[in-house]
Amino acid sequence: MNIYQQQITLPAKPRGFHLITREVIRALPEMANIRTGFCQVFIQHTSASLTINENADPTVRQDFEMFFNKIVKERDPDYKHDYEGDDDMPAHLKASMLGCSVMIPIRRGELALGTWQGIYLCEHRDHGGGRSLVITAWGQ
Repeated sequence: MNIYQQQITLPAKPRGFHLITREVIRALPEMANIRTGFCQVFIQHTSASLTINENADPTVRQDFEMFFNKIVKERDPDYKHDYEGDDDMPAHLKASMLGCSVMIPIRRGELALGTWQGIYLCEHRDHGGGRSLVITAWGQ
């Protein structure tokens, strides 16, 4: 079994849903050595998240942002955690809903994503800064 791991920091992105599939693939070229296995992408933050979804139509990413802003209110006076601004607690909630990692099968040295699937960085803060990812691939 081969195991490869890399930590990368993505540059700061504006609030929204951003495709990062290419960055993940570029970060771990050793994945090409794995015939059958898995790749886990983990984000080391509590106010941003990861998900896999439609990679072709940018309106999907806009609709994701609209939906999450509707279901998780900002500037809610009931939030107690507001040390880092009024977008901080809503960002934590959104990140918990979507999750901190994605797992993708590797087939013949490549991510076995579907035709219209891509990996998203979900930035839930107005100014979240760079985001660190740990990318681990293993298999035979």
